Amino acid sequence: MNLVERYIFRIAAAAFATCVVVLTAVIWVTQALRQLDVVTAQGQTILVFLTVTGLTIPTLVAVISPVALFIAALYALNRLNGDSELIVMSAAGMSPRRLLRPFLALGGLVAGMVAILTIVLIPSSFQEIRDLITRIRADFLANVAQEGQFTTLENGVTFHYRERAGNALLGIFLQDRREQGRITVYLAERGQAVEHNGGSYLVLQNGSIHRQRPNAVDSSIVTFERYAIDLSALNQEAAELVYKPRERSTGDLLMPDVSEALYKAQPGRFRAELHDRLSSWLFPLASVFIAFAALGEPRTTRQGRGAALVGAIVAVVGLRIGIFAATSASARSAGALWLVYGLPIAAILLSTAVIAGGPRLRASLGRLTARLRPRLSGHALPRLRPGRA
Repeated sequence: MNLVERYIFRIAAAAFATCVVVLTAVIWVTQALRQLDVVTAQGQTILVFLTVTGLTIPTLVAVISPVALFIAALYALNRLNGDSELIVMSAAGMSPRRLLRPFLALGGLVAGMVAILTIVLIPSSFQEIRDLITRIRADFLANVAQEGQFTTLENGVTFHYRERAGNALLGIFLQDRREQGRITVYLAERGQAVEHNGGSYLVLQNGSIHRQRPNAVDSSIVTFERYAIDLSALNQEAAELVYKPRERSTGDLLMPDVSEALYKAQPGRFRAELHDRLSSWLFPLASVFIAFAALGEPRTTRQGRGAALVGAIVAVVGLRIGIFAATSASARSAGALWLVYGLPIAAILLSTAVIAGGPRLRASLGRLTARLRPRLSGHALPRLRPGRA
């Protein structure tokens, strides 16, 4: 790139970096507030909280980058035109293709970054988040349960203990509602977690078991002096960890295990996730082309650019919605896959046609409007004049 192109690239790149940092920080704060229960309700350290929320940053950057690139392109073009620099460049013989080159260079870098994030980093971050949350919930005695509080797991198990005495727990209450229509309650004076043959057990002492069966009025009560509960059986999430399609690597999606139960039940989700990743880099490029097609032509300060700006925003929003809809449709039917790639490619080709034939296109539209104006005015309703009383 020559000096002018590097100048344009610096303006657009600085605007892009600012938008990415600001938008990512704002959205990260809102997402982090939702994960406060990791620290408060589940008794984790601030380091675990920052790890969980930090692993969401690649996803935020991948989602925000195309939008930030579009905003940066609009800002750079509007600034160059407002300072009459586009007019000077055009008068000096700089073609639209050369004006487009710095924006394409930035768009190519952003597209490559989005491709790496969606294909490699984001699946790994989702998988790491799932593993971390699972490990936290697996040992709920050490990581989740709090002294004097009732802690309820997602599988229907509620646990409470009064206080700790060294390694022992005093005043234990455990309710098991995992089985539909059956409630089992364990009460014990004290208990202690022990490891045996690679398993974790909660050994209760001096307590009772209350079982209520379906359609039964009274519950059966069994007292015991010593009773062991398998903690891994209480938390089935750790034993039955199955990664969702978005948590799997791209290699796993390219060559899935067709005998897996999840794949048999939802093969469309695997297909949609794979092609959504492979086509993710097209949207940033389409955003650059749309922005340049709308505001890339130099105009004087008397010529309004508001309509072009609104049109570009509507086009990018419509394209994003169309890609989302195509991805959802591809999960139901493989015939919709061509839309996942076709929509951004069509936007790029249409924008290229507008950029290449901009003056001729506007001249044709002007001539068409001039021809239609007399016909439209001829069909206009005559003005009503007040009649005599």
